[in-house]
Amino acid sequence: MITDTEIKIRGIQTLIDTLGELDAERFITLLLREPFDYTQWQRSLWTDKSIEEVSRMALHSRSTRPAADNHPRDV
Repeated sequence: MITDTEIKIRGIQTLIDTLGELDAERFITLLLREPFDYTQWQRSLWTDKSIEEVSRMALHSRSTRPAADNHPRDV
């Protein structure tokens, strides 16, 4: 299991890698500026996809990451 600090670092790095520094900062600002209910958001995410499709997407995403990111690290 990784520490909370490691999760934060990986999360920020993932945002930067995916969105770039400017849009990653914009994303964080949007979350802080407006009330955000993660549970409610999660329920409305991919409502047009079946469980099998979401599972395939997750497996594909995991398989395309570098090997070091696919296994938990001892911290």
